Amino acid sequence: MPVLLRAATLSNFAEVARQAGLNPRTLLREVGLDPAALSDSDMRVPASAVYALLESASRASGWRNFGLRMAESRRLADFGAVSLLIAHQGSLREGLETTIRHLHMINPALTIEVEDLGDIVVIREGLIVEDVVPTAQSYELAIGAMFRMCNALLGPRWRPQMVTFTHAPPDDLSVHRRMFGPNVMFGGDFNGVVISGAEDRANPSADPKMANYARRYVDTLGAGQGSSTSDEVRKAAYHLLPSGRASIAQTAQALGLNVRTLQRRLASEEAEFSDLLNSVRREVVLRHLENRRLSMTYVAGLLGYRQLSSFTRWFSAEFGLSPTAWRRLERG
Repeated sequence: MPVLLRAATLSNFAEVARQAGLNPRTLLREVGLDPAALSDSDMRVPASAVYALLESASRASGWRNFGLRMAESRRLADFGAVSLLIAHQGSLREGLETTIRHLHMINPALTIEVEDLGDIVVIREGLIVEDVVPTAQSYELAIGAMFRMCNALLGPRWRPQMVTFTHAPPDDLSVHRRMFGPNVMFGGDFNGVVISGAEDRANPSADPKMANYARRYVDTLGAGQGSSTSDEVRKAAYHLLPSGRASIAQTAQALGLNVRTLQRRLASEEAEFSDLLNSVRREVVLRHLENRRLSMTYVAGLLGYRQLSSFTRWFSAEFGLSPTAWRRLERG
């Protein structure tokens, strides 16, 4: 079952495309999207088509920061009704927790993991993909949108300690530095934002009464809109793989289910746990193999393999050649 997004994901797409001298409606038609999505924010569109659209626009424009240019003009209101609830949370941490709880309404293809390390807080983002496809521009858009949400709660002058992308840098970093400040890293081992642990200060605009009103309103809108079990399994796999805990038992526990219930729900969606886990592994491995700074042992660990030989056997079975040969072929 394809992951569907609200067309609001395409906010500012038409404006940025026109700035680049492109016809936004033509670009949508080329990837099979209805141009009406540009004016109907509640229309549902396939996530795979959105990924393809942003990559196509990036190639046609020559802007390897196309997704970030879209995010630069984003407002919290582009999150839809949930934005009212986020805006009145008492702190950044509460705003992040609210965002994560309502991702099925904001962007069901997105995963967010917050890791508190004391002095710093790491916010990792992942995207569900149904096949191995380029997603660099979608990550630029997703991380840019997250940054804009933090700005809304912490003030327009706030900057993170670090922003990191797994893809290679564009030739022109001016947009990244204008938006994020100087500390932007490419070729990293995750896509996300690193902030100071001291940033979790009170939100001066928070109104508890308005937050309660917004929560009741959002709950009525979100009734019955939860993401599928298959999507939740894939999201959990992104976060459980590096620790080697992406078993069906650990995944069921992370989702608050027992194994039999999880299997029954997946069966009702004509899905199998092993296939979903493998699809995540395929996406993650190719994205990280492109980063030649990462050793094979490190990439194997990101997929939950503690033995390089086990990783090599899996990769060879999936792609018909060893990971070393794949890198050599890509370099050529």
